[in-house]
Amino acid sequence: MSVISKIVPDISKIEQLDGQNYKRWSQKLLMFFEQLEIDYVLFNDPPKPVVPSDAETTPPAAKAVKSNEDDIAKFVKDNKTARCHILNNMVNPLFDLFADNKSAKVIWESFEKKYGVTMRVHVYENLCADIVSEGMKLDDLFVANVLLEKFPPSWSEYRNQLKHKKKDMSLMELISHMRTEEANRLKDNLLCLRS
Repeated sequence: MSVISKIVPDISKIEQLDGQNYKRWSQKLLMFFEQLEIDYVLFNDPPKPVVPSDAETTPPAAKAVKSNEDDIAKFVKDNKTARCHILNNMVNPLFDLFADNKSAKVIWESFEKKYGVTMRVHVYENLCADIVSEGMKLDDLFVANVLLEKFPPSWSEYRNQLKHKKKDMSLMELISHMRTEEANRLKDNLLCLRS
């Protein structure tokens, strides 16, 4: 009987999240969690306890309750592990902001909402490039306006400012504006944390 050991990446090689490096940080951390087989806690809610009625005292019902208790215990343990690695791999101001949160999923989703915009822009750029490489023509102003309309709700005020400020913005100009706004928001958040 042979035992195959898992090769787990060295987490010390992951640079700390500072807000500017979210895409790379999240991908490396996610790969690490996949290797540990705990990535599911980032995307799923914890299992709910099964409470059998008084009539369900049969061995199959007791087995189902025991299995559910094991699932809950595993989720709690895996959530703690994921949360610990997430928090330990970010700069101190971000750590201070999220340290009280006990859910790895909530922390992960918060970062996705806060920093994932640039990542989604990159995916959008690649999609547009694929369409162009297939021989279709895309008007740059149209592509920029479609992206502008897909901003998340937290960016609605900024989107409206851009719409009224400049009507003929290219995709590259829009992305440049977005990156500047993202950097300003991060700077403001860090300043708020320090004060």
